[in-house]
Amino acid sequence: MGCGTSKVLPEPPKDVQLDLVKKVEPYTGHSDIYKHFIKDDCGAVIKAGSPSPPHHTNPYPGNPPPAQQPEPRKNKVAKYRAKFDPRVTAKYDIKALIGRGSFSRVVRVEHKATKQPYAIKMIETKYREGREVCESELSVLRRVRHTNIIQLIEVFETQERVYMVMELATGGELFDRIIAKGSFTERDATRVLQMVLDGVRYLHTLGITHRDLKPENLLYYHPGTDSKIMITDFGLASARKKGDDCLMKTTCGTPEYIAPEILVRKPYTNSVDMWALGVISYILLSGTMPFEDDNRTRLYRQILKGKYSYSGEPWPSVSNLAKDFIDRLLTVDPSDRMTALQALKHPWVVSMAASSSMKNLHRSISQNLLKRASSRCQSTKSAQSTRSSRSTKSNKSRRVRERELRELNLRYQQQYTG
Repeated sequence: MGCGTSKVLPEPPKDVQLDLVKKVEPYTGHSDIYKHFIKDDCGAVIKAGSPSPPHHTNPYPGNPPPAQQPEPRKNKVAKYRAKFDPRVTAKYDIKALIGRGSFSRVVRVEHKATKQPYAIKMIETKYREGREVCESELSVLRRVRHTNIIQLIEVFETQERVYMVMELATGGELFDRIIAKGSFTERDATRVLQMVLDGVRYLHTLGITHRDLKPENLLYYHPGTDSKIMITDFGLASARKKGDDCLMKTTCGTPEYIAPEILVRKPYTNSVDMWALGVISYILLSGTMPFEDDNRTRLYRQILKGKYSYSGEPWPSVSNLAKDFIDRLLTVDPSDRMTALQALKHPWVVSMAASSSMKNLHRSISQNLLKRASSRCQSTKSAQSTRSSRSTKSNKSRRVRERELRELNLRYQQQYTG
């Protein structure tokens, strides 16, 4: 839903519990010959298990798409294969680069013995930011086993990077699928939300808070119409022993989906995930955002007030029960917000929207989604053209955003708590 988002990394994970994933210890027989493999050349954060890079990202900059240049693509795959740790290539055939981030690359691979496709996410851990993202993801993925959560298969480690072998989700992002479909009703929305809510309920039971739930992190497992939805990207997750009673303090997330209590830097619980699911539900039924502004400070003010509307298409055709579901999630006071279990028991979800209108919302939703995507991409390109892509500039930009948040906090905390 956005071409460029920023994140603030979480604190180092604590209270890591049972490790259910096979781990291959670091190979220390020689120095790391792969240290020049990844360079900090992109500011995007990768989605583990993603079937392909975002539509606006070309993994082969400066060249035509791979389909037009089969030989260069073949050479590039060979290049990646040659630079992978030999223990990885002994088990997996490297097929293609499918995504990239500041400190990571994701490649599609095939297990040599079973021919099963997987994704391998390789993270540079010699950089502090890459190490923190890696630790956060591993602390979660090593513990979870759920049909709607991306599965970690095994882990290879070297002195300067980690290779995470994961399930390969090939069905694409949630809203890409909606746009491609010819029909989308409230019943379709409840089917999606049931799967996501069940995954979030499971995480919260384990004391895990995702902290970056958004449409881009919800992927279909395969292209078929019966595909399940999978929750991905746990780089900002917090793994604790306790659930609702365990407070977190780190300011992190993606701006449009961030909960009010995080903005005012109050200790918060896993209810921040439920706020994000309220935003996702709103988008799912309309293709528009409940809170949106190119100016970050104005956006945060909207979120703190919790003011949104059901104006414009297709809201007149959306049931009151669906709106009630959203209202119970987009509640500024986290203590009044539905939990994942309560959301699963909401009448709109339980009935699969049986009492709702079966009107096809697809046209309005897809038009709104495409309009917003086009607007955000143009805005991002314009912003990128006026600033350097060097990491020093990127860090400076991040500090400016944090200062804006501090100023917002000082200005609105009294209003929020009053």
